[in-house]
Amino acid sequence: MKDNNAFNEMMVHIPLCTHKEASNVLIIGTTNEDMKAQAAKHSKTSNIEFGDASFLTSKNEKNIDVIILTDVKIDELLLANIERILKDDGLIAFASKAFSKDEEQLFDDLKLVGSKFWIAIPFRFGHNTSIIASKKYHPTADLNLQRADLLDDLDYYSAEIHNASFVFPAHEFRALTGIAKR
Repeated sequence: MKDNNAFNEMMVHIPLCTHKEASNVLIIGTTNEDMKAQAAKHSKTSNIEFGDASFLTSKNEKNIDVIILTDVKIDELLLANIERILKDDGLIAFASKAFSKDEEQLFDDLKLVGSKFWIAIPFRFGHNTSIIASKKYHPTADLNLQRADLLDDLDYYSAEIHNASFVFPAHEFRALTGIAKR
């Protein structure tokens, strides 16, 4: 897993500051103490559980609000398990490939989740690219500013960085048009 503050903060706070009320959250994949500390900042409003991909098969149907995949490669089978347990207004966030490094993988990931979610948008931070896919909430239009602005002891994430992470250079924006569901 990418062991840096930007990755941990952005992978946790982007989805949890987008969803209106994330009561049940799963963080699937490798985690470290900093990721757990970032997640704990939402523990007053969210029940957060950590596990591996097999954790997805043990959950009740339509009971999870947010799923964060730290280093788990998304595929059709994993997406089917996510679909089974994610609530109708749920969202997921997962790491993908940067446009400049593996454009085809980024497009494939967007197309895969775009088939099941109303919104599927890449976001960038540092040298990382991730995707947020949502059934209801838009990561910039529905950003909960009060929640985002009240987070303490952050090194990277802010409401401004949240919004800026969805901005891409003109060439990449054009290439993503029709693939990313904004």
